[in-house]
Amino acid sequence: MKDALPRAIRADEIEAFQRDGIALLKGLFDPAWVELLRDGVEADMAEPSPMCKDINRGGSGFFFGDTFVWAHKPQFREFLLGSPAAEIAATVMGSAKANLFFDQLLVKEPGTSQPTIWHHDQPFWPVGGAQVCTLWLALDPVTKASGAVEYVKGSHLWGKRFRAESFDDNEAYGEDLPRLPDIEAMRGELAFAQFEMEPGDCTLHHGLTVHWAPGNSTDDTRRRAYVVRFAGDDATYYPRPKIQNMLYDPKLTPGGPLDSALWPVLWPRPTGLAAPDHPADPRPASG
Repeated sequence: MKDALPRAIRADEIEAFQRDGIALLKGLFDPAWVELLRDGVEADMAEPSPMCKDINRGGSGFFFGDTFVWAHKPQFREFLLGSPAAEIAATVMGSAKANLFFDQLLVKEPGTSQPTIWHHDQPFWPVGGAQVCTLWLALDPVTKASGAVEYVKGSHLWGKRFRAESFDDNEAYGEDLPRLPDIEAMRGELAFAQFEMEPGDCTLHHGLTVHWAPGNSTDDTRRRAYVVRFAGDDATYYPRPKIQNMLYDPKLTPGGPLDSALWPVLWPRPTGLAAPDHPADPRPASG
């Protein structure tokens, strides 16, 4: 199925993204898309891809993550091809196009103590440019107790890139960047945003917006999120050593456009989306 936007994206939503680096967009995904993605989550958790990682770090509960799931399960390809996700990203970024960079599942089951550490995304990835964003789609009711993401408003405008800290204690990244300052110690001088969400609501945050998420301290509420990373007109291939691995090396020219089978253009909407050819032993994601 293919869906148009159920409503226009408002000017204040675009302004919030540009000003704060984070915007809440409510009611843009039909319940049928939520159900399709829930089916995809359960299928992937039962049979994860080789990109799946253990991100519990010894905590209680279960924090599940898998990456490039669109190349692994058809439900995610159907969503990316037919839903308004790419149009939303392009519209809010002010871009004529939206490339799919990668997608991800982040599931915090009830009783999961492991938080998502403070970080911003783009230093993890081989992409340059200002038009890079993440669409975070709620598949369950999201509250602070269940793990709502918290963002530092305006941090995408700091003009700084911080070291990509590994989510895995056994890995380390190599790019020589300053460490992120102690955000918790700066709460009195920074502005924050944290949103309660219903299934079908989404947020869009800039690739340099600093954020974290607590664990899921509830007894009975899952926090399933489908996360899609998009890149716009000015995005370029920016490989560096010891950053997050992609599904495979796309063999693109550094500084050139992302357009490829690995990072396809999803807006304007294509006529099809096939799983890309890739090696039998794709390298695991590390962020």
